[in-house]
Amino acid sequence: MNFNKGDNSTRFNFVAKSRHFFIFSIVITILGVLSLAIFGLNYGVDFKSGSSVDIVVTKDLSGKKAEIEKFIADSGLGAPATTIGADRITLRFDNVLSDVEEHKLKDGFAASFDKDASMEVYIVDVEIARELQFNALKAILIASLGIIIYVSIRFEWRFAIAAIVALLHDAFIVISLFSILRLEVNLPFIVAILTIIGYSINDTIVIFDRIRENMRFAKVKTAADLAKVVNDSVWQTLSRSINTVLTVVVTALCLFLFGGESIKLFALAILFGLASGAYSSIFIASPLWLLLKRGQKPKQGSKVSTTS
Repeated sequence: MNFNKGDNSTRFNFVAKSRHFFIFSIVITILGVLSLAIFGLNYGVDFKSGSSVDIVVTKDLSGKKAEIEKFIADSGLGAPATTIGADRITLRFDNVLSDVEEHKLKDGFAASFDKDASMEVYIVDVEIARELQFNALKAILIASLGIIIYVSIRFEWRFAIAAIVALLHDAFIVISLFSILRLEVNLPFIVAILTIIGYSINDTIVIFDRIRENMRFAKVKTAADLAKVVNDSVWQTLSRSINTVLTVVVTALCLFLFGGESIKLFALAILFGLASGAYSSIFIASPLWLLLKRGQKPKQGSKVSTTS
């Protein structure tokens, strides 16, 4: 794809329309905050106490979900969240199963559905769940801090602020969607968030690097000149951004459609993050840097500087 051809006057002006994109992102953020305040997140067993039971079956039981749920209910084990694939069944219990309950589940399942099935039970207590939540949050904060330091040194602090706002926007969009859709949040979800942060900052840095290169040769005397540099830089990197996101989307979509049950939510989070990351890199990060740059007081007799 080549988006660099044609008269500049006929091209879409990202800078001129930036207010609309800012408003759209603010509305989405408010909806996300409301959803998190009202519904919260649907934490999986990784982040709350309980038992996770993975059953590898030797025959397809995907059409017997109702029977399996009735068997578990009749056994007095509660009502776990049940995910049934062609060769694997996952049960998420809010309570920690005792040894007696584990044996009861294993023996009953073998007798009723698949005598050759193998079963593994993972238990997470309250303290471990809290520690995992804390470590997940710490990992995201450390990653964000590292990005701020790197971008501030490599570019300037205005680029760093714009980049962090964009990647936090992406992470929050994915978290909000998981809250609204009541999708399970577990450790693979945290891995997906960190992956999204890495993708988002990479895409944003490519645009920022082009802005910096163009600023070296542009005669920037007015705010309009600065806006033109930003708009031209986005257009010059647009084909790269679109081609990159489409390539990764195909891979993530294949994981979602053909991957195992345990990886589907990870792939779905990546798909959400890819869309949000491409959007924020083009429509949020660069216009936000422009707003910050316009507030800079240039030295008298010189053009606008790109370093702080």
